[in-house]
Amino acid sequence: MIASIDDLTAALRRFAAERDWERYHSPKNLAMALNVEAAELMEHFQWLTQEESYLRSPASREAVSEELADVLIYLVRLADRLDIDLLAAAANKISKNARKYPAPADGSAASGTADSQGGLEA
Repeated sequence: MIASIDDLTAALRRFAAERDWERYHSPKNLAMALNVEAAELMEHFQWLTQEESYLRSPASREAVSEELADVLIYLVRLADRLDIDLLAAAANKISKNARKYPAPADGSAASGTADSQGGLEA
């Protein structure tokens, strides 16, 4: 059973090794594959309204679930090949974003640029 990022990393290493795919899993190739899978994920949301994007139908949820899995698999594989600890990188990024975009002292919602309206990227 896969219960952690470490478990997933190990499973993906085994999967690639059993198929002799290591030679294809360069950082460049994995980054490109990750981007392709992210684009396939976006296709499921193209032209939907905000409300429709919550995917109420089981078929839509299953299709998006598979695309999310593909994105996660390539992300974890890329991080593994580059020896990057994803959880540490995410924690560092959240900390950096908290300094860059401090929460309002009065608890009110932020206003202004798109970055301050719920985006996590800084």
